[in-house]
Amino acid sequence: MQSEIIIIAILASLACVIPGVFLLLRKMALISDAISHAILPGIVIGYLIKESLNTPYPIIGAVVFAMIMVVTSEALHRSNLVKPDTAIAVVFPPLFSLGVILVSLLASNVHLDTDAVLLGELAFAPLDRMIVFGSSVPKSLVKMLIIVIINLAVALFLFKELKVSTFDPILSKSLGFPPTLLHYLLMLMTSITAVGAFDSVGAVLVLAFMITPAATALLLTSSLSLMIVLSFGLATASSVLGVLLALRLDAGISGAISTVMGGFFILAYLFSPTSGMVTKMRNKMRIKNEYALSIVMYHLLNHSTAHDMARECSFEHLADQFSYPERYLKKIVNKAIEKGYVEETNAVFLITEKGKNEAILRTDY
Repeated sequence: MQSEIIIIAILASLACVIPGVFLLLRKMALISDAISHAILPGIVIGYLIKESLNTPYPIIGAVVFAMIMVVTSEALHRSNLVKPDTAIAVVFPPLFSLGVILVSLLASNVHLDTDAVLLGELAFAPLDRMIVFGSSVPKSLVKMLIIVIINLAVALFLFKELKVSTFDPILSKSLGFPPTLLHYLLMLMTSITAVGAFDSVGAVLVLAFMITPAATALLLTSSLSLMIVLSFGLATASSVLGVLLALRLDAGISGAISTVMGGFFILAYLFSPTSGMVTKMRNKMRIKNEYALSIVMYHLLNHSTAHDMARECSFEHLADQFSYPERYLKKIVNKAIEKGYVEETNAVFLITEKGKNEAILRTDY
């Protein structure tokens, strides 16, 4: 059962990552959260039609309400009376609240309680099984595998169109790729994915799968293709490590997976080689050190033959001249000595021939 839980988690994460990458790049990250909540009344109404969750009606109802949420929020935004995030925030809470009311009044005896809506429970996903080619497999596994295949096929077949419409809708339209149609196709993919993952992993994990791996990958690369590949890898690693961590600690699987994903994001946020906070701090310090080294060397170059060289090139004068902390100035001077730019003789710093050439190059630059 443990391996089945891991496989279901991986498939759910991969299914969510594909639309999630484009949602993030379109600055529509919150739409996945809105959709995952807005589908609840559709599930309840679909259940009430046949009084069973094992029919297509709950899925159809969920997709319908997801598209209602998308179309309504788009209409509000296009009216120019509200901003996009405000439109989403205005539409989905009433739909979710309607779903909670319907659950309480009409489907209280069904596995549609609010805890399941928000958190889901991967541990129970393998218990609901079906026979496929003579073997018993979890329904969630089959469902998520089908969604992964569909999303992957759409992404591969329409990769160029989705890419162009994401970054330049005007160019997309001029090339014959209708951005509105592609937008609603992406919303439909998101809706179907959210509906499929809803019962297995819950709304919170659907949002985490759609946004966190993509946001982490975006910190690591500016290439869309590589971003998708990294998102797949991060989602898979988070799923495996999260399930193992949850089983080890006897904790909630959804929470553990989300925590691992959050950990990966923090690491990328801090140590990304291109945009990490620690990397930026190091680059800033490196530039500061290089500047300090340059002006110290330029000062020594200008006073290398002066009659007052002994005073001008002493450590005390350098400290007074540049107002650097003593410890920091020693670091800069020692660095210059290590590089062979400066020599110390009788407490006087003399610039070497190598240092003169370097100082002239830095000055010309």
